[in-house]
Amino acid sequence: MSVINWGDVPTWLGTVFAAAAAGAAVWTLKSQRDQIQEQRVFIAEQSATMELERAELRSAAEGRRWAQARRVRMHHQPAWSTPDAEGNAGPDDHWVVLASNDSDAPVHQVEVRFSSAYTAAEAYELSRESLRADHGERRTIPLHLVGPSRRVRFHSQRWPATTVHNNRPTLYFTDDGGVRLSLDSYGKLEETEQQLDRPLPA
Repeated sequence: MSVINWGDVPTWLGTVFAAAAAGAAVWTLKSQRDQIQEQRVFIAEQSATMELERAELRSAAEGRRWAQARRVRMHHQPAWSTPDAEGNAGPDDHWVVLASNDSDAPVHQVEVRFSSAYTAAEAYELSRESLRADHGERRTIPLHLVGPSRRVRFHSQRWPATTVHNNRPTLYFTDDGGVRLSLDSYGKLEETEQQLDRPLPA
């Protein structure tokens, strides 16, 4: 019959406890790594969701901005196609431009340039009932604000008839979000860095 060597029991127990502690530490580290990985995945998913939401908000804001800009319209014609009070055609020596804000928000700093250099000589804010300039209120150019459903009629300076068509009009305005835009005589609408203090005086 063998005799238990009690001197080895503490060593044995110490070894068992050390192994158990090491196992617990390994399990804890693995659990922490798993939690960190789960947190990283969660953060990545949150970041992706937030970026998607930001992109959707940007897209919606961009859509609203262009929706307003596309409802600002310009109709232009040489003066010869604009009859006077007696119905007689005038000389083909200048442009008449009708700018309409058909959006539901105001536009700002509204002006018309001709051949990108000359500003309009006159501007009239028209009543809802009339298109005639003499029925409107003369305004300073650029117009600080043109409200929803309002119209402005611009007249260019006078040129020799042979050069009128070389000085085609472009409408400039700032939308309600502060973006500067241009609309040329061919209907091209785009953002612009155009400044208000550069054109030659009419």
